Amino acid sequence: MNDVIIIGGGPAGVAAGVYAARKQMKTVFIADQIGGQSVVSDGIANWIGDQLLSGVELAKKLEEHLKSYADDLEIVVPGHCEAVTQNADGSFHIITNKGAFDAKTVIATTGGRHRTLNVPGEEQLNGKGVAYCATCDAPFFKGKDVAVVGGGNSGLESVEDLLPYANKIYLLARRDELRGDPITQKKVLDSDQVEVLYKTNTLEIAGEAMVTGLRYEDLASGEHKNLSVQGVFVEIGSVPNSEFLSDLVVLNDRREVVVDHRTFATSVPGVFAAGDVTDELYKQNNIAVGDAIKATLSAYEYVKKMV
Repeated sequence: MNDVIIIGGGPAGVAAGVYAARKQMKTVFIADQIGGQSVVSDGIANWIGDQLLSGVELAKKLEEHLKSYADDLEIVVPGHCEAVTQNADGSFHIITNKGAFDAKTVIATTGGRHRTLNVPGEEQLNGKGVAYCATCDAPFFKGKDVAVVGGGNSGLESVEDLLPYANKIYLLARRDELRGDPITQKKVLDSDQVEVLYKTNTLEIAGEAMVTGLRYEDLASGEHKNLSVQGVFVEIGSVPNSEFLSDLVVLNDRREVVVDHRTFATSVPGVFAAGDVTDELYKQNNIAVGDAIKATLSAYEYVKKMV
């Protein structure tokens, strides 16, 4: 019987692994890979302590830090969690493609995945002008023309993040109106840098080594049009990787794991969660790390009380 199973290999999962090992908890760390969503980024400028590093460099640092505690925890990478169920004694049974494990507590740090446009060029140019986080990547588009796809709050907030950097910003909305909050809409619409294109459907992202343009359909006229841009920010929401917990804990209408934001406990005692898989408002690496540390310390206290 393990003290804790940590599921997920991004910054949150690694932080949980390091803290669990330091607390001398009997730990199993399970992840498909180490690095999280940022592994595809060419440049990360908001990871505290590093002015600039790539997603690959961040993943390497995380892996090295985790493996420095290899004597204190079992690392199962690559490993994929398929389901978590509760045993009769209140402990948990974790089923993975590498076998089954039992533990007194579970910490889910499986993050999320960006909702994609699923158009030609998007996957090939991911990290080469296609981006999913303006907060992270806006400074890399200084003086460039960019497109933001998404007329909700995420799209509007991305435009806000890009205003100090980009030369021209095209905001592509699928509807004939924007859906974000009025204050943010006003700031975006009042800017001379921004051109809003309503009733659009993105068809293709163009480019070879880097993004060079975007092709879209004008839904009002049916005409196909092209934009010459050097960046495309896809801001149409994200999907939490919470499927393996859906029959165990409470999820909200966005399929995020609902947590107590003091302890990061879920609706089931002994199950904790942190990072982008939860209903945390701000989806950021640094925030996910702090949340995961809180979750781990809460799991440690939970296990202590069981003795």
